[in-house]
Amino acid sequence: MQIYLPIAEVSVNAFLLLGLGGLVGILSGMFGVGGGFLMTPLLFFIGIPPAVAVATEANQIVASSFSGLLAHLKRKTVDFRMGTVLLIGGLVGAAIGVQVFAALRAVGQVDLLVRLCYVVFLGIIGALMFVESLNAIRRMGKPGAAPKRKKHNWIHALPGKMKFRTSGLYISVIPPLIVGLLVGVLAAIMGVGGGFIMVPAMIYLLGMPTKVVVGTSLFQIIFVTGFTTLMHATTNYTVDMALAVLLLVGGVVGAQIGTRIGVRLKAEQLRILLALIVLGVCGKLAFDLLVQPNELYSLGAAGGH
Repeated sequence: MQIYLPIAEVSVNAFLLLGLGGLVGILSGMFGVGGGFLMTPLLFFIGIPPAVAVATEANQIVASSFSGLLAHLKRKTVDFRMGTVLLIGGLVGAAIGVQVFAALRAVGQVDLLVRLCYVVFLGIIGALMFVESLNAIRRMGKPGAAPKRKKHNWIHALPGKMKFRTSGLYISVIPPLIVGLLVGVLAAIMGVGGGFIMVPAMIYLLGMPTKVVVGTSLFQIIFVTGFTTLMHATTNYTVDMALAVLLLVGGVVGAQIGTRIGVRLKAEQLRILLALIVLGVCGKLAFDLLVQPNELYSLGAAGGH
């Protein structure tokens, strides 16, 4: 069943969009990521213009993340205080990112920037997560291995400390604010919730327990992506509501399924699986950037008819 998307100016199969939304919703529930890092490139692959994919995906992430968050609230695995500190940084970052996006769109460079950002960030994050997860699995096999929680000396030396009871931490608010700021900028430019950066940062940089990280990440993602969607809709006019609704329906259903799957897997297994998915998407995007210029022009021509 083909449906015409007015803002994107293309026709797409409605069931394909529902399926993509469901798939990304499952990942959102399992890993505590908004799923945008996967959905936005998938939208590129089916012919949605990057500017529209980024702005509309931010809208869909709000719904799938909210659905995932509800499941975590029942288990009391959300650190609201940490989530609020991350959120403050995230809102500032999102406001900056939307302005950068608008400026680049005005000079016609936004499509290239979005794709390059994806290749660079997914490549770095995926590789780091993969190596760290392998090390964690190896350590599990050694009964005498010491737990690695004491590498955060420089963070403990920073001023502005605050108690985060749910996470069992007493650290400076500066690192979470910076993590939130970076994630906010990426949410605006790349159409992502930023969970694929925030989750590893919360585990390895802030030293938060993995069981609290997922729910806290989703809490922050909801507000930052909601704010980003509003900014894009009023500044760049690139939010396609027909596309957003189809992705949203699939995403909400998928997030509930994903949360149930995530509970049954060990933290290390979840992280290595997420790392492999991130690297796979990065490889496909890099391949398309290097090998596909002619097809991109023909896509543009098809959209103009």
